[in-house]
Amino acid sequence: MPDLLLELRSEEIPARMQRKAAGDLKKLVTDGLVEAGLTYEAAGDYWTPRRLTLDVRGLTARSKDIHEERKGPSVKAPEQAIAGFLRSAGLFDISEAHVHTDPKKGDFYVAHLKKPGRPAEEIIAELMPKIIREFPWPKSMRWGTASSKPGSLRWVRPLQSILCTFGPETEEPVVVDFEVDGLRAGNVTYGHRFLSDGKPITVRRFDDYVAKLEKAKVVLDADRRKEIILSDAQNIAFASGLDLVEDEGLLEEVSGLVEWPVVLMGEFEEEFLAIPPEVVRLTIKTNQKCFVTRKQTLHPTPALRSAPSLQEEGKNGRDASTSPSDGGGRSEAAGPGENPLSNKFILVSNIEAKDGGREIAFGNGKVVRARLSDALYFWNTDQHDLPDMHTLAAAAIRFDLDLAKPLDQRMARLDALNVTFHAKLGTQGERIIRIRALAREIAPLVGADPALAMRAAVLAKADLTTEIVGEFPELQGGMGRKYALLQGEHPSVAAAIEEHYKPQGPSDIVPSDPVSVAVALADKLDTLVGFWAIDEKPTGSKDPFALRRAALGVVRLLLSNDWKIELMPVFEMALSQLREDSIEKRVEGYEQRQAAQQSGDVDGEEDVINAVSGFEKRLRSDVIEEAHPVLLDLLAFFHDRMKVYLRDLGARHDLIDAVLTERADNLLLIARRVEALVVFLNTEEGQNLLAGTKRAANILSAEEKKGTQIADAVDAALFNLDEERALSSAVNQAEKEAAQAIQKEDFSGAMIALSALREPVDSFFEKVLVNDENPAIRANRLALLARIRTATNTVADFSKIVG
Repeated sequence: MPDLLLELRSEEIPARMQRKAAGDLKKLVTDGLVEAGLTYEAAGDYWTPRRLTLDVRGLTARSKDIHEERKGPSVKAPEQAIAGFLRSAGLFDISEAHVHTDPKKGDFYVAHLKKPGRPAEEIIAELMPKIIREFPWPKSMRWGTASSKPGSLRWVRPLQSILCTFGPETEEPVVVDFEVDGLRAGNVTYGHRFLSDGKPITVRRFDDYVAKLEKAKVVLDADRRKEIILSDAQNIAFASGLDLVEDEGLLEEVSGLVEWPVVLMGEFEEEFLAIPPEVVRLTIKTNQKCFVTRKQTLHPTPALRSAPSLQEEGKNGRDASTSPSDGGGRSEAAGPGENPLSNKFILVSNIEAKDGGREIAFGNGKVVRARLSDALYFWNTDQHDLPDMHTLAAAAIRFDLDLAKPLDQRMARLDALNVTFHAKLGTQGERIIRIRALAREIAPLVGADPALAMRAAVLAKADLTTEIVGEFPELQGGMGRKYALLQGEHPSVAAAIEEHYKPQGPSDIVPSDPVSVAVALADKLDTLVGFWAIDEKPTGSKDPFALRRAALGVVRLLLSNDWKIELMPVFEMALSQLREDSIEKRVEGYEQRQAAQQSGDVDGEEDVINAVSGFEKRLRSDVIEEAHPVLLDLLAFFHDRMKVYLRDLGARHDLIDAVLTERADNLLLIARRVEALVVFLNTEEGQNLLAGTKRAANILSAEEKKGTQIADAVDAALFNLDEERALSSAVNQAEKEAAQAIQKEDFSGAMIALSALREPVDSFFEKVLVNDENPAIRANRLALLARIRTATNTVADFSKIVG
């Protein structure tokens, strides 16, 4: 079977676009080939900074002939209908059609069409120009004299050559001839921009293409380049008594910057290690795309091996050794128990220098030193007083800040600058007032100290005005924690400053410290309630304020820490904070309370608490009543996130729907109900009860649609059969026991109590005719079925369960 080799060679493609572009090329080409009637056995995509390559194996040499019967109108149809049929079928005269007979419809015309297959080269030549012209680059450009012409080729960077060969292994492949904006496809490529001799390389098929590129200093496989970089970096670090701090994202990016990776080591002055390690790492990573190292942990001597090539391991490839299996494989800066960073860093060059790379390493070191000097300045500046201290007094009073502390100064500045959070939701300072009040309310629900939660909420956003976070926004929270510890804050407060953003994704860690949980919930719920209040909800795939992520974060915070919190009252608290009078009252009440505590006036403090509490209740009753549909809609949004989360954990969608009700706002209890239901339905009793209760529900539903009378209550005097009496007694007992179990949040116990209905339900349906001729008896028996439905609905709506 023939193979197809395609290469699109250009100027350097941005590293972040390469992997997706290669995948897009593979999909576009293979989809086009299949749509044209060709088949293939396998396809591989490869990329370097200067080329996208596609290797399609076992491609059929020709598309199949197509035989098609196209049904036409009746032989008695008007001339216009027949003419239309001829045009659609591509016939010149009706004599070219056949007449078929149908016993019911009579005689009608049928066109027997035969479409001959086409050579694969012809299909490829027709397909490729369209793919190249319409390639989905995120950004593209035009170049040269042709760029001024309408419809000229756009590409991510100037396209320089196209290679396209096709043929079986046993024969000389042919060049698929096509042309795009003056670039004609051929069988020639070029090697490394600097390390090759610059002469054209003629290739036949994929194997010799890879081998010749390797000789011309190009490693085609990006994953192999990554392995070379990682193993060489680990060994160079190990030889210097260091461990490499691994970073998968940086490794992916660097492998897209080089065609022939050469790993070197540079260094900077040790005085820069006074900067926090994550700042050092980010400075070197962001500005120079280099890896950092740390002092070595003792582990066994590494065993060397060769990095595999695209052909046999070691054939036409370069040797690359690997370091120990653990190899310092940490992707983040040093944490507790980890060794500190060293002043050596690892860089990857695209050339083999005559001096062994000394000048390259030295030049990178100069840039790293300059960047680290800036970082050291930011670090020191953040720990000194702000020059505009005189403007921060009002904010200090508003938030009870100590302006002798650097982080408190930054919080005061954030408020004084009136930085807008959202035009309809006020400034960051106003939002922090809301979060502080909400954190105080949530703290007792999660076992946190309200005072610590309020302090953490006040300082949570303070590091946004620091110099380092201004340079590296991804460090927000983490730097706040460091600055908080430096100024002597409680460890829980410091932890909450960093962790209140978490979890930010499905794989992110979930805070467990109660103070962190309280502030994280307050932050996320204030955001969600606020945007729901102003009707700025996610629509379709658009979620500019990451509200889905915030809701999923709340779900994970509650479920991971087993917090039984009813959301609707918390929503109401958050909504009340959005009212200016409520905010002012809370601040005023807090200040009065603080004054009462300082004066020792306990009675006065209690009066303030009662007054504020009464005010809030009155406010909530007014505001919440009109906002109730909004909060229910937000709760429904949480239900959707809950369904996604539980489905990801393996729960069936119908079981989740069965336990969810419109007003179910305790997410932990929802999860436990689902868990108990899953276990119960995996038992024989569960399956039998499910069948019986669904039968009862179906009968009731059908009769309710008909308008059949159903008694308001079951009348034992109307029972004629023992099975009726047994079922009624069993329902009474099951309801009582299930209610007691649910009161204790023992959902498994409730399920077991309901399972006692299995036998009486089966006997009832076997011996009792529900639709009795006597209307009173029928109504009474339907009421008994309604009792079954009511009893089981205390645990789950069995009618929503499939099966």
